[in-house]
Amino acid sequence: MAKALGIDIGGTGIKGALVDTDSGELLTDRIKLPTPEGGAPDEIVATVVQLISDLGGVEDDVPLGVCFPAIVRNGRTMSAANVSKKWIGLEAEALFEKALGRDIHFVNDADAAGYAEVRYGAAKGVKGLIILTTLGTGIGSALIYDGVLIPNSEFGHLELDGKDAEKRAAYSAKERENLDWEHWAKRLQKYYTYLESLFSPDLFIVGGGVSKTADDFLPLLKLETPIVAAVHRNNAGILGAAALAAPIPVAEPTPKFETDAR
Repeated sequence: MAKALGIDIGGTGIKGALVDTDSGELLTDRIKLPTPEGGAPDEIVATVVQLISDLGGVEDDVPLGVCFPAIVRNGRTMSAANVSKKWIGLEAEALFEKALGRDIHFVNDADAAGYAEVRYGAAKGVKGLIILTTLGTGIGSALIYDGVLIPNSEFGHLELDGKDAEKRAAYSAKERENLDWEHWAKRLQKYYTYLESLFSPDLFIVGGGVSKTADDFLPLLKLETPIVAAVHRNNAGILGAAALAAPIPVAEPTPKFETDAR
């Protein structure tokens, strides 16, 4: 059994677990700690160190993957969604590695979720163009074509009604404006229709914590493209970060991850 530790850093929570990367099953309970207010680098790094300690630490031979809500290019965070702007341009991978005293695999959070769905979930074996979106504090996205994940798509920042789409259509917008499912679905309809017009995908996958209540809003959407809930929902970032950190078994055909696609 291959195993790796996955850490998923979000705008409101940081969570992690040890993962069986062959099956995609969690080997420990998922631990979640609140993201420090303001999302400053040193405070988030300290929280990750604490979370790993709460998980019992990690042996040196256990791969460690960390996913983060930003464009990640060569270990550097090039944006900052729902965290401190101090992350922009920061050598974030090196910062985590120094604090943890070991190598990590560092990746965008939505890309990790997309990889998890390709490896273990709703996108496994699906051909063509797939767009995964995570609806949470913001909107993350993963773009997948024939099993190949193209990183840093950032479709949550497409313009919708004159604003970033995530400001209008993320789950946080529903909560902030106290929208019912029907009114929120109208915003989602506009957003996914726009994505359809741009990319003509073969499948939409909806992830994030709200995907556990997908039956409350997905049936309200009228799209040409099939749209389904992510299989691994709010655990997808953990699974994808762990799987990307672990060596891929030679005997098992698995998706590629194009780290230099942009």
